[in-house]
Amino acid sequence: MRRKHLTTWSEPMASRFPAARAALCAALALTLLPAPLRAQEAASGGRDCTASPAPLPPDLASWSARGSAQAARDAAGLSGARLAIGGAVDAALLPTGDVHYVTRPEKPGGSVSYGGLFAFDVTGAGTYRVALGSGAWVDVLRDGKPVASSAHGHGPACSTVRKMVDFPLKPGRYVLQVAANGEATLPILVTRAP
Repeated sequence: MRRKHLTTWSEPMASRFPAARAALCAALALTLLPAPLRAQEAASGGRDCTASPAPLPPDLASWSARGSAQAARDAAGLSGARLAIGGAVDAALLPTGDVHYVTRPEKPGGSVSYGGLFAFDVTGAGTYRVALGSGAWVDVLRDGKPVASSAHGHGPACSTVRKMVDFPLKPGRYVLQVAANGEATLPILVTRAP
């Protein structure tokens, strides 16, 4: 008895399954795009982001007028690395090997990554959001202990806000630990969540 060979993808087969063919072609085309373009497509939510950036909601309004800040290398330097609630900065980070974290970050990054420490004060209890321009790892500490985050997400579509992490905070002083960033500069904003 002769065995039949599996049918190869041919025009007769393609005409019987046009939806499958279209899906396969689309998937293959996406794999041909460079990784940064695929990431941009994912961050845009499928929208065309070639025009000017999308307007940001009021809690992120300062993102487009960032100041500057230098990260501290250890807890002793936090007095010079203060973040104001609602004020976005382009933070200058340090090579990971030069940073002495208060608590070891869950994802500290490798020898070619960047990080640092910042202090900020909360005057009213509520949910506060840390917005970042990259996928860096962040910890918020109170009295040397990590505060559990309450939500994670991406920034608004077609914006340069890449990651947002929410934390339930009470009045007091906090330390923001940044780790595993791929570049020496990172846009950061700590703001009260809407």
